[in-house]
Amino acid sequence: MARIVVPEAEAVLDQEFKVLDKGFVRLVDYLGGDARIVQAARVSYGAGTKSFREDKGLIDYLLRHQHTSPFEQVSLTFHCKMPIFVARQWVRHRTAKLNEISGRYSVMHDDFYVPEASAVSYQSLDNKQGRSESEVPPEIKTQVQTTLAEGQIRAYEEYKKLLDLGLARELARINLPLSLYTEWYWTMDLHNLFRFLALRLDAHAQLEIRRYAEVILDLTRQVAPVAVEAFENHLLGGVQLSRQEVLALRRVAEQQGESFSKVMDETLEGKARERFWNKLQGHGPT
Repeated sequence: MARIVVPEAEAVLDQEFKVLDKGFVRLVDYLGGDARIVQAARVSYGAGTKSFREDKGLIDYLLRHQHTSPFEQVSLTFHCKMPIFVARQWVRHRTAKLNEISGRYSVMHDDFYVPEASAVSYQSLDNKQGRSESEVPPEIKTQVQTTLAEGQIRAYEEYKKLLDLGLARELARINLPLSLYTEWYWTMDLHNLFRFLALRLDAHAQLEIRRYAEVILDLTRQVAPVAVEAFENHLLGGVQLSRQEVLALRRVAEQQGESFSKVMDETLEGKARERFWNKLQGHGPT
């Protein structure tokens, strides 16, 4: 069977898309596309590609009903450059193949991440791992950026001094900060890539990794636009309801004379009620 070529994907291959101040994402290769998902799904009874409308309906059905194996037949390879603290969040998605630059073999470049002023935020008081929406005064934002940049310069100067002494690279690197940029080649099948994107595009994900996820989503759309449309409809833009929430909605349907909010407030309590309203408002589960 001939390799599937997607013109839109070919047009963006090896193009560098900037992320943050010094990072980037490049699509360097892909295997398959929407047509491969359809072929894989229909192979059991030997039927080939049908009309675009039928194929689109099949892909939507597969994703909606969590028939994941056809999506695993498509894979994408990216070349990414990101701060180390972003990479350490990223690597928790273990269903991938990756090869990262090594500070044991290479002298690391003088590339560090300094957040732009709009990304400087206070610690959230009700979310241990999140940023507050309270506005930070401009003078404090400038102070934060200066402090980070000065610390990075100092750390890299000390790193170079240790290298100049002849110290092993694997030891000289150990005081370099998490803001240092690293690079890797990262390959993932489409099913697991959708899981990565669903988590890292969520409003609760850290801002910096969300920026990478946004670019990866756009590049994935070039490879498999129909599958991405189904993903955005059912996973990214949809919510999963608990059994308790479904029962509450059934009660709403049965009690036509009662207001929706009144019935839901009476049926769900405390955090369960808060989670449900967050889902309806597009904030996702908390």
